[in-house]
Amino acid sequence: MSEKNYILGMDIGTTSVKVCIYDPNIKEIVAKQNKDTAANIPSDQGIEGNKQDVPKIVSAVHYCISRLPRDLLRHVAKIGICGQMHGVVLWKKGAWETVEKEGVVMRFEAKRENMSALYTWQDTRCKPEFLDTLPKPESQQKCYSGYGCATLLWMVQHKPEKLKQFQYSGTVQDFIVTMLCDIETPVMSDQNAASWGYFNTEKNEWNVDILKDVNFPINLLPSVLKSGQFAGKLSVPWNGIPEGTPVSVAMGDLQCSIRATLESKQDAVLNISTSAQLAFVVSSISDLECKTIEHLPYFDNTYLVVAASLNGGNVLATFVKMIQQWMLDLGFPTPQAKVWEKLISLGLEAQTSSMKIVPHLLGERHSPTAKASVENIDLSNIQLGSVFKSLCDSLIENLHNMMPKEVLQKTEVKRIVGNGSGLSRNAVLQRAVEHYYSLPLEFTSGGDAAKGAAIAIM
Repeated sequence: MSEKNYILGMDIGTTSVKVCIYDPNIKEIVAKQNKDTAANIPSDQGIEGNKQDVPKIVSAVHYCISRLPRDLLRHVAKIGICGQMHGVVLWKKGAWETVEKEGVVMRFEAKRENMSALYTWQDTRCKPEFLDTLPKPESQQKCYSGYGCATLLWMVQHKPEKLKQFQYSGTVQDFIVTMLCDIETPVMSDQNAASWGYFNTEKNEWNVDILKDVNFPINLLPSVLKSGQFAGKLSVPWNGIPEGTPVSVAMGDLQCSIRATLESKQDAVLNISTSAQLAFVVSSISDLECKTIEHLPYFDNTYLVVAASLNGGNVLATFVKMIQQWMLDLGFPTPQAKVWEKLISLGLEAQTSSMKIVPHLLGERHSPTAKASVENIDLSNIQLGSVFKSLCDSLIENLHNMMPKEVLQKTEVKRIVGNGSGLSRNAVLQRAVEHYYSLPLEFTSGGDAAKGAAIAIM
């Protein structure tokens, strides 16, 4: 019987950690685990800040790995890691330790006193007025609030003493790779580097000269590898995974999710979970004359053409919570699952109405001060199902404004592949996609970023 060679895939997400053991021979996941991180912590910037506790994220990683079958972990030959892009965590020597029991390493732990919080992609402390003072990047990618370089430049101005405490920086998934491999200085993939801003993907280098001119701490920038390459090797045996197992440089969760989903060059992928993204792959950067579309590094020197909205499942979840709270205030507590079920049922029955919702509850990167609004309310469209349908329609219309169907037609996209629980569980949203894009929407077995991280290093 031949020796099994599995790949461990890991996705360090915004709300949860997901891991899987992938069998490259049968191209299937043979085991998986996930755990909500519950890592959000208060920020001194109030609602404009968005921070997470890294030790809690590392603890969720340990929880997931420790619950995978040990007889499978023993045959893991490679580890592929991806995670939430744009965010930044700072650390210094001694930011982690291994916990042993009877001479066997049981887990890794992050040491809170030797690191900062993770400043996530949802952080909005960098106001438009501040961003307007920053130099223009020499890059196909812009730099917005919540992007690593923008956050660090904000700290240069507002918290210089805090910056001086630390020697290293990276995304949270870069930190985890550094910890697992016990490497001195972090390395970053071109996908995560591009997500920080001030990185030229064509030259594969940081905009060092531009950043030096604004006193950016260049020493904090990680060196960069192409996505799919290896950052190092597992420094100790870990829950049965052999010491010396190669560990990938951390990749972007969006790219890995799409890597697990795309079946054809004529597919576009629509992901709606917390936020929303519509993307397809091209071989080179082209001029699409659309300010709301970006080219992000993908794999094998190709690019993802992406429209990324900050408003997706989070907007619908907020609407559901609002209804729940109203019901509670009226003395009729209702389970969240019941609210969702009823909204989708009523939404499917509702007719198209004249109500117009602008769903910019969280603004947009290209328009950070945008707010949500509702127009054309009249007696004919205030039923709950009608309002929910209008809200679902507005989210897809917003994406369509960012990436019109003509862009997909020009590149000969033939279908949209759906991804993310926000879309797969909501038939009202699915109808809106087919209406606005005039393309069939199909669901495949893809979509799992942890699986994509495994496939990317096969």
